[in-house]
Amino acid sequence: MTMISKEQILSALKNVIDPELHQDIVTLGMVKDIQVDGDAVALSIELTTPACPLKEQIERDIRSAVEALPGVATLDLKMTGAVRGTRVPDSGQLLPAVKNVIAVASGKGGVGKSTIAANVAVAMAETGAKIGILDADIYGPNMPKIMGVKERPTGSDKRIVPPKSYGVKVMSLAFFVTDETALIWRGPMVASTIRQFLTDVEWGELDYLIVDLPPGTGDASLTLAQSIPLSGVIIVTTPQDAALTIATKSLQMFRKLNVPVLGMVENMSYFLCPHCQERTEIFGHGGGQEASKQLDATFLGEVPLDRVIREKGDEGYPIVVSEPNSPLSEVFRKVGRNAAGRISVVAASQPAGDLPIVS
Repeated sequence: MTMISKEQILSALKNVIDPELHQDIVTLGMVKDIQVDGDAVALSIELTTPACPLKEQIERDIRSAVEALPGVATLDLKMTGAVRGTRVPDSGQLLPAVKNVIAVASGKGGVGKSTIAANVAVAMAETGAKIGILDADIYGPNMPKIMGVKERPTGSDKRIVPPKSYGVKVMSLAFFVTDETALIWRGPMVASTIRQFLTDVEWGELDYLIVDLPPGTGDASLTLAQSIPLSGVIIVTTPQDAALTIATKSLQMFRKLNVPVLGMVENMSYFLCPHCQERTEIFGHGGGQEASKQLDATFLGEVPLDRVIREKGDEGYPIVVSEPNSPLSEVFRKVGRNAAGRISVVAASQPAGDLPIVS
């Protein structure tokens, strides 16, 4: 009888590619346990998200790879899903109960960064993940409006308790100033406010805290990156050269701060006429994807320029909520899944994410 080894099984599993992340499931840290008893094999696979839409395809590919090995008669396959964390729980650090902190940044304003952040947050919450979103755009806070937050923060034991909307905890300076107030603050005040949102807000246990940063490479971005370990940053751009050039500067800044770049999103990628369905590339197209290649960054997806996205955001109903079955909503879900997958790659590269399976 041919005896199968764990090493042979692991080698076969390296040929199973996650169809959305385009990496093998071993590199992604999905293989959690291998047991061999004669010709019987038992596998434990942990997907990068509890609601992986490609679970069935991955399961088929695993079975094909392992059952084809000589010496394997039966395969007991256990598929689970969990959010990976890049931040090691530590009561001595900021946000000790938050597994991952994701910054959403751009080089310039007007690229739809807050809309991307809000819809991705809601899409991630749909999967069962515990999500919070921090509006760190001190000069132009608008997240409560986009997220349709009806309540104000409350207080408990000298801490601020954020309200929830669509399953997402939301905190923003907009709760504490009027719409007409113009904040004329220097850098130290901005930095102090960001730190307060990290230290004085009762975020509780979160799988992901998404931080919507102001445009540029100023004090808010630096304070965040230097205050807490970031799981990664999503760079939002539009296709035209001017936006891409500045977005590149933002990406390079985070790399200098040793923050993993999860990838780039091209917003306003094209316009699809609602009447004739003719596609028009108003700002050009493909610049974000090309920049991702040149900068060795993952391209997370492209979001079209669509009136409905803007209208629903102004009304406080992110399109993932208002039109959950639309192709536009699926775009945001894909960006969220890709970002979660990239975090899994980062987590798998750390000592805590090493595979404990080959002995």
